[in-house]
Amino acid sequence: MERGVRQRHSSSFGTAAAAYAEHRPDYAPTAARWVLGSAPGPRVLDLGAGTGKLTGTLLGLGVDVVAVEPDPAMLAELRRALPAVRSFSGSAESIPLPDASVDAVVAGNAMHWFDMAVAGPEIARVLASGGVLAGLWNVMDDRIGWVAALERVSGRAAIGPRDTLSSWRTATVGMHLPGSSAVARFGSPEQREFAHSQRRTADTLVATIATRAGILVMPEREREATLSRIREFLSSRPETSRGEFSLPMLTGVLRTRRL
Repeated sequence: MERGVRQRHSSSFGTAAAAYAEHRPDYAPTAARWVLGSAPGPRVLDLGAGTGKLTGTLLGLGVDVVAVEPDPAMLAELRRALPAVRSFSGSAESIPLPDASVDAVVAGNAMHWFDMAVAGPEIARVLASGGVLAGLWNVMDDRIGWVAALERVSGRAAIGPRDTLSSWRTATVGMHLPGSSAVARFGSPEQREFAHSQRRTADTLVATIATRAGILVMPEREREATLSRIREFLSSRPETSRGEFSLPMLTGVLRTRRL
């Protein structure tokens, strides 16, 4: 994705901050536990923290979390939901923390928006020696027939290149993580997936999909037509048309260590 398009997509979430907070899922605790299992200490930075979905999961594990988020509306939702968490306005490219101040840097559904040429040295700066860097993504399990059909009906703008298991695997295989630099060196990335799910109805799944960047930047008429098509599909399927159901998901993780 070229830089201008990436910027437009990454800055779109603030327009739907309240809906994002209401409808986006949290992260599998097993995934967060695996990420932090090799961290040298309990100090964790949630970078690009959004409305605090991953922050909340981390708090549940009893670690010391600080959140950094660039969008004012998203940050306001995080502070409303998690008022006890230390949180700052900032970005991956300009982190408002001291050198070597955290043992892990994590990003939930956010790392693909970072400009790693700039963010890599910044992340290395705030990480203690031996610290962990990890991206976590919640993805729908398209090994399930109706989920794969939903992806086809929705189109790539609505369900993007990291929103299903197969597309996430493809996208992260070649994903650029920090390598050698004048600041620090990172090891080879490890990739794992952890079972997860979210209770949804047809209406709330449509509301969740409506918070994706590809939908948020659509012209209004196209957006309404896309969401209507998705709603009709969900209403036609026995798995999703009879009230509440479990959306089959995984939390995918890409983890590396500062050497």
